[in-house]
Amino acid sequence: MDFTTIEYLKTGTPKQQEAYKVLTHYSIIEYLQPFSPILAGTIPIDIDIENSDLDIICYWHHSDEFKVTLSKSFNRYKDFRIVDKMVREQRTVIATFKVENFEIEIFGQNTPSQEQYAYRHMVIENHLLLSRGDQFRQTIRDLKVQGFKTEPAFAQALGLQGDPYLELLKEEEKLKP
Repeated sequence: MDFTTIEYLKTGTPKQQEAYKVLTHYSIIEYLQPFSPILAGTIPIDIDIENSDLDIICYWHHSDEFKVTLSKSFNRYKDFRIVDKMVREQRTVIATFKVENFEIEIFGQNTPSQEQYAYRHMVIENHLLLSRGDQFRQTIRDLKVQGFKTEPAFAQALGLQGDPYLELLKEEEKLKP
């Protein structure tokens, strides 16, 4: 699966198709193009629940330039806000806003998009979902409905101990040929 483009959403689940329409109609990915945007999270891998948002990860070289782009492009949307904070010891700029039925979270770091935890986790999770089948997918959804965040839900279902975000990355080694 090529997650570096949103084209796969066109023929996906109804929620994925709706996400594609919103992202393209409002040119959200287009505005973010200079920052290597990738849609990450639960919707691309079909484990979303009712209130799942659209998570877009980006790679910035200069945080101020990224913040200006976010503000100019999205400040007209409902509940728009930007925060600049440390996440796992890395400076992170996060913008959130609402468009139609979606809350959108744009998450930018000075790390290439495909090297960020969100992308790496999604690739690992997708592999686990495909290899373990529909019952495993349903278990993850059930845990999410119970209030688990995605990575802790996978850790719970897999019986992983320790920090779920780091433990899940250990599964990455198993994906390498």
